[in-house]
Amino acid sequence: MSPKELMYIEDALGHEQFLQTQCQQAAQALKNPQLKNYATQLANQHQQLFQKLFQLV
Repeated sequence: MSPKELMYIEDALGHEQFLQTQCQQAAQALKNPQLKNYATQLANQHQQLFQKLFQLV
């Protein structure tokens, strides 16, 4: 893997980590159970994407 490709993956990892954190914070703040559940699902999806990207390194 080239250094440029590694930089792209590193950047994507940072984005996924940020999005996961944002979704988790939203889920904690939301009162509506459906929205809370949806935000939690999004956080889990971002965590899975992070793990998949991390395995590429």
